[in-house]
Amino acid sequence: MKITAAEVNKLRKATGAGMMDCKKALVEAEGDFDKAIEVLRKKGQKVAAKRADRDSSEGAAIAVVNEDSTAGVVISLNCETDFVAKNGDFVNLAKDLANLALNFDTKEEFLAADYNGTTVADKLVEQTGVIGEKIEIGGFKKLNAPFVGSYIHAGNKIASLVGLSNKVNEAEVLGKDIAMQAAAMGAVSLTYKDLDPAFVASETEARIAAIEKDNIELGRLGKTLKNVPQYVSMAQITDAVLAKAEEEAKAELKAEGKPEQIWDKILPGKIERFISDNTTLDKEQCLLDQEFIKDPKKSVADYVNSYGEVEVTAFERVSLA
Repeated sequence: MKITAAEVNKLRKATGAGMMDCKKALVEAEGDFDKAIEVLRKKGQKVAAKRADRDSSEGAAIAVVNEDSTAGVVISLNCETDFVAKNGDFVNLAKDLANLALNFDTKEEFLAADYNGTTVADKLVEQTGVIGEKIEIGGFKKLNAPFVGSYIHAGNKIASLVGLSNKVNEAEVLGKDIAMQAAAMGAVSLTYKDLDPAFVASETEARIAAIEKDNIELGRLGKTLKNVPQYVSMAQITDAVLAKAEEEAKAELKAEGKPEQIWDKILPGKIERFISDNTTLDKEQCLLDQEFIKDPKKSVADYVNSYGEVEVTAFERVSLA
């Protein structure tokens, strides 16, 4: 039967399939539009089955916030190749799906949701057939807070959300800056207080062993040895630890012949250096304890405090990098 260009174009717009695929589907469906969509979906199912074991590590990470900035979602639409990930239609699909995802609290609810007359899950199968690559939802994170900020890194490889305790003046700037920090620096927890003690203990042992190994080679080469810390997190630095560090600092000043009357001016700097040397884990993995990327002289917590009575309550991050 004769299939018109208008019918082919309508199916193409509805599914994103190529012109020839749409024409073949309409011919097979004898011109029935809904049956043609089903033909394409079945093709997608066959392709999806063949590519089920493929790695879909490329794609687009998208963050979306609702109109009153009290809820946000970050998802990744995954594919197999960077070529597809950069395609404008693929990115637009990711954005459409992210806007829909904003209405749901779990990935399972989202996948079962209606998307233009089909479910999101079926749409992904359909697109697998259209594109010829494994297409799936990788990350799905939802965040609710009195104010939610978002950030999408250039290239759509990383996207993040940050929750604030209230909407202060210029909350949009603060939210975006902290979301950017979370995206760029890859924190895994909000603060050192959230770290698991067993993880801190294992990291302490591993990091000290690595530095000591490096020092063996540095010593052999006659180079300056690295400082070997006693600790790696503020979670380990108790009042007793600080008191001991202060006593040791005083002993050093005395041995150096520094007058006791000037110790009070020197001790704060030494204690600050002790804390800095012994909190490397926090600076790497705890968002509020990291150096602020826009001003390394400040911690992220210091930057947040500059906005007044506001706290970062949570953050979410999805990465394809």
